[in-house]
Amino acid sequence: MNKRQEFWDFGDNWMRRFAKVRFTSFNHAISLFLVGIGLSVAIASCSGGATNTSTTGSATPATDQKKEIEINLVAYAVPKAAHDAIISLFQEKWQKEKGQTVTFRQSYGGSGSQTRAIIDGLEADVVHLAIGADVEKLVEAKIVNGDWNKKLPNNGIVAKSVAAVITRDGNPKNIKTFGDLTRDGVKWVTANPKTSGGARWNFLVLWDYALKNGGDEAKATEFVTQAFKNVAILAKDAREATDIFAKQGQGDALINYENEVILAQQKGEKIDFVVPDTNISIDTPVAVVDKNVDKRGTREVAEAFTQFLFTPEAQAEFVKLGFRPVGDYATANEKTLATQFPPVKKLATVDEYGGWGKVQEQFFSDEALFDQIQSKLGKS
Repeated sequence: MNKRQEFWDFGDNWMRRFAKVRFTSFNHAISLFLVGIGLSVAIASCSGGATNTSTTGSATPATDQKKEIEINLVAYAVPKAAHDAIISLFQEKWQKEKGQTVTFRQSYGGSGSQTRAIIDGLEADVVHLAIGADVEKLVEAKIVNGDWNKKLPNNGIVAKSVAAVITRDGNPKNIKTFGDLTRDGVKWVTANPKTSGGARWNFLVLWDYALKNGGDEAKATEFVTQAFKNVAILAKDAREATDIFAKQGQGDALINYENEVILAQQKGEKIDFVVPDTNISIDTPVAVVDKNVDKRGTREVAEAFTQFLFTPEAQAEFVKLGFRPVGDYATANEKTLATQFPPVKKLATVDEYGGWGKVQEQFFSDEALFDQIQSKLGKS
């Protein structure tokens, strides 16, 4: 007979004996109670060493409970190279300060497509999208809290650029302004505003150019219609548009982010381009995806990462890759930056046109102006 069985037999005999005893005093009852407790402890001590590991008390942050944590970063196509450098800096900092390894799963694509994927269930912890309108779609879907831009510096705008017109070597069509894209015999490439946030900036910079050069809304509509009549191919996102122009040889020109041009030059590519001095500030927002970080227990590290994107060391990485910086870094390095980036005389913002809510409704919603233009051109 093993020890466990001996104790169980002992307990059984003990209970039978004491069942015959008439409890005539409160003290007898207490004595029996204490003996019973002792027996229970003895039996538990022989139960193969099993222990109860449950604990009580206040919950600790997820980062205190895990040695490793994973963050899902979902972004539009353009800033990948900047993120790769910044992520390494953040991982090193977090490991040093928190003793925790952070890994990043990254997904890149058209801003509109990425937004729809998140709404459909892609579990992003942090988003960096091409336009504020896409973040607002996540707010409407109750995935991101409405105060997302109040929790971060610079209203959540983490990096800026402007629109550049890239031409073929030597600029044989002599394209210098956005107006030249409407000329007969000029073909150009852009992403589709229905799937790419960057392409919506392209559309808006054309609209702004028409208005800033003496046109009213009717003239601006005519101007943008003619420009899109000359589009050779509508790509799904900015990266694909660049490949179509540069690798497939389509079109005489390409509207793309200035930072994309600078990055290509850094890689040794010879590119002819112009930054028109009537332009628009391309503001790209970052946000924490509240619904997902609360479910996945990643809020602490996700919020820390988004804050880190605004630090001087992170902004310096954006600048290295051609983005115009924001915040204190931009102010502190104003003179140096002026030599790196061409000045823009007339720089519009989306707020001039009522913000992204109004812009989205006027131009890019179903059956709004862009759809009307495509229908008129027989491209819908």
